[in-house]
Amino acid sequence: MSGSDKADRRERILREAVRQGLLEPETAVLAGFVDLDGVNETVASLRSAFPDSPRVLHAFAAKANCLVPVLEELRLSGMGCEVASAGELAQALEAGFDPAHIVFDSPAKTRAELVWALSLGVAVNADSFQELERLDEILADRRSGSRIGVRVNPQVGAGSITAMSTATATSKFGIPLEDEGNRRRLLRTYRERPWLTWVHTHVGSQGCPLDLIARGIAKAVEFAEEVNAHLGRRQVTGIDIGGGLPVNFADDETTPGFDTYVDHLREHAPALFSGGYEIVTEFGRSVLAKNGFMAAYVEYTKTVGGRPVAITHAGAQVATRTVFAPDAWPLRIEAHDPHGRAKHGRPVRQDVAGPCCFAGDLLARDRALPLLDVGDLVVVPDTGAYYFSTPFHYNSLPEPAVHGARIDADGRVTFRPLRPAQAAHPIPTLAGR
Repeated sequence: MSGSDKADRRERILREAVRQGLLEPETAVLAGFVDLDGVNETVASLRSAFPDSPRVLHAFAAKANCLVPVLEELRLSGMGCEVASAGELAQALEAGFDPAHIVFDSPAKTRAELVWALSLGVAVNADSFQELERLDEILADRRSGSRIGVRVNPQVGAGSITAMSTATATSKFGIPLEDEGNRRRLLRTYRERPWLTWVHTHVGSQGCPLDLIARGIAKAVEFAEEVNAHLGRRQVTGIDIGGGLPVNFADDETTPGFDTYVDHLREHAPALFSGGYEIVTEFGRSVLAKNGFMAAYVEYTKTVGGRPVAITHAGAQVATRTVFAPDAWPLRIEAHDPHGRAKHGRPVRQDVAGPCCFAGDLLARDRALPLLDVGDLVVVPDTGAYYFSTPFHYNSLPEPAVHGARIDADGRVTFRPLRPAQAAHPIPTLAGR
């Protein structure tokens, strides 16, 4: 789908949402939308990028959008699910995923969580030597059909967003391959545990260049080859390469694509595609981000210090990363009239603020847009992952409704509820006032 097609679909969905009252200036001042057709198209592009590797499980990273109906849509599209907590595991099961198609990654798995996952047959990636010892104790008196691996940190460095880089020299994730004695200890660990048959790594996501990600995965693949050569048998039969494809937030074009990502993998880690390994991927943001947007009404406008400010109902509660780290997580803003039609007036530099009670609650600072008026709608594209699906309950602001949208061949838009709006505290009506 081209960028212009995405923009056209977004406006069609927005205008129909206003017509149907899914956005309404008194009772539905903020909502999120997921383009379900776009999601299916993105998943298809992911699957086609790995055509020579039939033994691939693409496990959606549930943290990117953990709404159960969204997870159901992804399951029906052929994806598995990667979870990083007991809560996400419960959501994946509720969405109907086969436990064999669920991968459990977390640096802080409790004993009870491990027992639960192993009893279900969920794949588990151990994050530390201590977790491996805990697995020894659990597996001593029970059998499990789970695939079990070790997360290794290839220590290849950071991208431009440190908080999103998980393969630095001191990252909290995984067992660092280059720390003194760890490689030798890991080889012994695999020899002593024949049930340890996978290697897992994840280099990072937004801000990480593809070469950095591919080099990290190459080190994990080289380690898997080293284990098998050291043991004289193919004990490691699968490699979980994580996710991390960065998203273009600058416009509607989807770049880089999954095919470009695979090209980098083929260059740096050709053994991954030798046919000797099963592969798991864990993409999240790159599957959902560009297939979702949120829309909010402008409640008031004012001029402060000579600059216009629009006060909207979308702020830190649904765009937490952008508000607190705007340089790392900038978002586009689009101006629409109360009917959902794009505004095309002369750009005016203005602030777009949210409803939260602190001065920094801004979606955009000094941004050139058609001048926003009371009753207009601001649209925030590329927010299908991590934004409205994982709200921040600041000021006890309610979670907004989220709607799935489809557009049929005749251009008709239909909606599926993905999350109802959280009930707000009732506002008393004062009779006679």
